[in-house]
Amino acid sequence: MLLKGKNAVVYGGAGSIGGAAARAFAREGAHVFLAGRTPAPLQALAKEIGAEWAVVDALDAAAVDAHADTIGRIDISFNVINHNDVQGTPMAEMDVEDYLAPVLTAVRTNLITWQAAARHGAGVILVFGGEGDPPRGYHLGGLQTAFHALEAMRRQFSTENRGVRVITLRTGGVPESIPKNFQGRDAITKSLDESTLLGRSATLEDVGNVAAFVASDQARTMTAATVNVSAGALID
Repeated sequence: MLLKGKNAVVYGGAGSIGGAAARAFAREGAHVFLAGRTPAPLQALAKEIGAEWAVVDALDAAAVDAHADTIGRIDISFNVINHNDVQGTPMAEMDVEDYLAPVLTAVRTNLITWQAAARHGAGVILVFGGEGDPPRGYHLGGLQTAFHALEAMRRQFSTENRGVRVITLRTGGVPESIPKNFQGRDAITKSLDESTLLGRSATLEDVGNVAAFVASDQARTMTAATVNVSAGALID
């Protein structure tokens, strides 16, 4: 087991990406702590994988610190809460507040949870997003700007906190994370698959497996870096 004896906290743990990471962490022997704002899915996943769960607003520094205190040592921290992004509107026509919402949310919540992790002995902080060129035909609002902001933060946090490994996971899109009732889901899935070099997109299980590996001691030399989990949709 790659993560035996490790304490891993996943903020947004009941979401698609968070759930995939939590399942992989638990499978590899970690003691998993799920944090989020909606009790029912947290409780269901916690029961499935044998994790602990708590209602935590990851935009509230006091709430995050209080929760971290109940955990004690945090070996792995992964924040994948919803960034409150608005998509589908061209940038030139978008309301300024709608554009800024994911940027402000991403910067605030990650700074809060990273600080809490550092105060509680974190060995690894995982980041989700990464830099990339805007894809043609999609109106992503401020989401990609938020991802770029997180990369700037990741670089700075890596250099200022010796001994804490900070790694970004870049996927280029995970079709399974798109709600099944989302209009145009099949077309988006086809487009994502066709954009890869392997002819298939990363799955949620793929993302979870890579998250578990880079959080493990087998990847102990990896920090201040991005890990490409895009099946070749993104070329480094």
